[in-house]
Amino acid sequence: MNSEDEFYDAETGLESDDSLEVSFKDALVTDGGAKRENGVCKRRKTLPAEMISRNNFSVWSILKKCIGMELSKIAMPVVFNEPLSFLQRISEYMEHTHLIHKACSLSDSIERMQVVAAFAVSAVASQWERTGKPFNPLLGETYELTREDEAYRLISEQVSHHPPVSAFHAQSLKQEFEFHGSIYPKLKFWGKSVEAEPKGTMTLELLKHKEVYTWTNPMCCVHNIILGKLWIEQYGAVEIVNHSTRDKCVLNFKPCGMFGKELHKVEGHIQDKSKKKHKVIYGKWTECMYSVDPKVYEAYKKSEKKAGTDSKKPKQEHGCESEEADEMPEAQETVPVIPGSALLWRITPRPANSAQMYNFTSFAMTLNELEPDMERLLAPTDCRLRPDVRAMENGDIDLSSTEKERLEDKQRASRRERSEAEEEWSTRWFQLGANPHTGAEDWLYTGGYFDRNYTDCPNIY
Repeated sequence: MNSEDEFYDAETGLESDDSLEVSFKDALVTDGGAKRENGVCKRRKTLPAEMISRNNFSVWSILKKCIGMELSKIAMPVVFNEPLSFLQRISEYMEHTHLIHKACSLSDSIERMQVVAAFAVSAVASQWERTGKPFNPLLGETYELTREDEAYRLISEQVSHHPPVSAFHAQSLKQEFEFHGSIYPKLKFWGKSVEAEPKGTMTLELLKHKEVYTWTNPMCCVHNIILGKLWIEQYGAVEIVNHSTRDKCVLNFKPCGMFGKELHKVEGHIQDKSKKKHKVIYGKWTECMYSVDPKVYEAYKKSEKKAGTDSKKPKQEHGCESEEADEMPEAQETVPVIPGSALLWRITPRPANSAQMYNFTSFAMTLNELEPDMERLLAPTDCRLRPDVRAMENGDIDLSSTEKERLEDKQRASRRERSEAEEEWSTRWFQLGANPHTGAEDWLYTGGYFDRNYTDCPNIY
């Protein structure tokens, strides 16, 4: 079949803070079911079935003709997926919402910026070891997520199929913040690896402070697509701009480099509108982030260099490139803490069964949970109702593959019907416009989703 499946991954997050035990009457659907203790949802801690083995499948026969190409119309067997839609992967940005709450509570703009920077880093942390690809959203597919304990709700919609564009909008239930963006994933296959460029701007608005922050996410590369153990690195510059104060944070996600010396490292600084440096930010996107005074940082680096620590080579004998496979470097397990540093964020350990559950975080485990009383409230386009994802979650790979093909055929037939009738696709919850802060093209939430009127939603499943 000529599938129009895009091979791409999302940038996500890893840690959450369940300190807020607040109930909101308008937050009708939760991400973890209806079981409650003292008003807080009890969410599931495992999936219905363990991860399906990929040992007997090879992706080479599919990708060998695609070297250097953008992977926009490549059919991938469902066995290489994980049981989540890309829209659900996007919602993993919100796992670290406690950092946004922290930023809202701070009175100093530089302190707010460093916490926002930590949020931007943590939002891609669940990429680590998540080598399964999410299901591509169908045109018109949606996902909603309400977390009463973190006091927010989110709605996302697949607003375009070619090119694939996913739009999301999250809002505080206490009117503290709004967080939104559009994701245009671009992927290329380079023979041994797949490189993902996450086009699209993240916009965070802190309403109390009347501040707006924007940034783009780093590049992501999945190594050893053909041979060897899959591993992920993220690299590139991320510039976070406070459009109100003109403060800026420049972060460098470092590529692994020779001998894996820089694997997972993130370093950068915060400067004001006059370019004076106020803080240095450092750490690893897989572990933690710290901030420290620039003078202290420079003094530490000078003493480190004098002591010769920079010249000591790790025991790793191979770099990131080899003739057969890109061996994963043995990264240093912990981040050396510079005296006087402040901890901004630390990763939450994954559950003990994570390796058997697609390397999901505890947060990711809950995203596709569906309780009977939720179905009457959800839009009929919600990811939780998607049969191919549900079948894979239940461990039925054959049914998942059959349903995936049926849904793709249904989507193509709908597009042909629109073409013959000369009708344009109309998005339901988002509208194409300009980001009011950057001027760039963006998909903006038009409102109304949580009014629960879904009579005109398309039949996509």
